[in-house]
Amino acid sequence: MSNRPAGHVSRSTRRRDNRPDPETPREAPRRSRARTFLRTADGVPIDAVYEPGTTDRGASDLVFVVAHGFTGDADRPHVRRIAAAFARHGAVVTFSFRGHGASGGRSTVGDREVLDLAAAVAWARGFGHARVATVGFSMGGSVVLRHAALYGGDGRGGGASPAGPGDDGASPAAGSGGDGVSRVAPGGDARTDAVVSVSSPARWYYRGTAPMRRLHWLVMRPAGRVVGRYGLRTRIHHRDWDPVPLSPVQAAARIAPTPLLVVHGDRDGYFPLDHPRMLAEAAGDHGELWLEPGMGHAENASEAGLLHRIGDWAVSRAG
Repeated sequence: MSNRPAGHVSRSTRRRDNRPDPETPREAPRRSRARTFLRTADGVPIDAVYEPGTTDRGASDLVFVVAHGFTGDADRPHVRRIAAAFARHGAVVTFSFRGHGASGGRSTVGDREVLDLAAAVAWARGFGHARVATVGFSMGGSVVLRHAALYGGDGRGGGASPAGPGDDGASPAAGSGGDGVSRVAPGGDARTDAVVSVSSPARWYYRGTAPMRRLHWLVMRPAGRVVGRYGLRTRIHHRDWDPVPLSPVQAAARIAPTPLLVVHGDRDGYFPLDHPRMLAEAAGDHGELWLEPGMGHAENASEAGLLHRIGDWAVSRAG
């Protein structure tokens, strides 16, 4: 496995649709759109897009890094809609998690995806932005929580010390090929200045709703993974988590003093309201909970008004 930095940008080639693949800028902030493949700490290529935004704020101010939900990718219409809304508040980085879209590897459904987000955040900071807000939806919502807990301080890992099972130590992880989960981003600053978690679970292995029982079949059964690959364009790893990663509720308790916003709909068909309430309670005084009347699940249920309120919150709270 590669030990290259989480923020390393691989040398890219021009893609068939002629989208540009520039290298990460070294000094001056970039004001033009960029697309390339990043290389995670465990060597997975991640398709990422940078857009400078339509705001009048300076190019070195705020950048949103958007973590999509399971079966999404950077080119899905609902992800592009989210990016367009946040572009009114700052620059935006979108990317496809491993196993999704044009990215390499296979999905571990929220485990090693924290490395994908770390690479995207380090890349975003390379454009000269002083502040970063990570915004995740559903699976991405759980990933932004773990990322904030693990990449605290100087942004190079160590935000949570290994203390036993479920604590993201150096034990083998699903899809790792035997190497442990790296919490270090030696080539760049992977910390975030504000976290927004939308429609996230609070705990793993929840099967209390019909959609979550279907998702477990998709992930855990060979036939389900075939459906995921060919029907949903999502390549899912066959290995179980080992060890089980830090849970979202455990992560929420370790994010302080980074500001945290938990957003959840009261009509979410995947995770009932005890999930966001658990996250908010674990976050304590540094967390804020928005329970949205009539809202369903994740990106497709996030209306324009909500997205702009989230953008305003990030602008005011990200340092």
